[in-house]
Amino acid sequence: MKAFVLPIALLLGVSGTVLAQDAPKFYTETYPAHALQPAMEAQGALNGEEAVLDAKTRELIGLAVAAQIPCSYCSYAHTASARAAGATDDEIREAVALAAQTRHWSTVLNGMQYDLEEFKSEFDEMATPTE
Repeated sequence: MKAFVLPIALLLGVSGTVLAQDAPKFYTETYPAHALQPAMEAQGALNGEEAVLDAKTRELIGLAVAAQIPCSYCSYAHTASARAAGATDDEIREAVALAAQTRHWSTVLNGMQYDLEEFKSEFDEMATPTE
């Protein structure tokens, strides 16, 4: 049970110091032992009490990134953690769809080598509110 509760607690931002010896097996058996404690501390800091984003938003962002990498492990963990943080199925679908749209337009613009400065100019003009 501890191996399941700890990663969920980390992902949901439960405060407290997480020690490398408390890390789940999927961390201890895959990460260099000498670097595990700093990695756990960094993960804890991003999910801790001082985090600006709420847990649900963090998990939806994590899921969107995981879907694009793609990473089945991360997609599973972030979906479960997003649900545990209160995300609805509609929010999960929307986060993944937004990630797909970002990837789509990135592919089009990069593939066509559209001028970045022209893009910035056009975008800034569109984004400026008109009175």
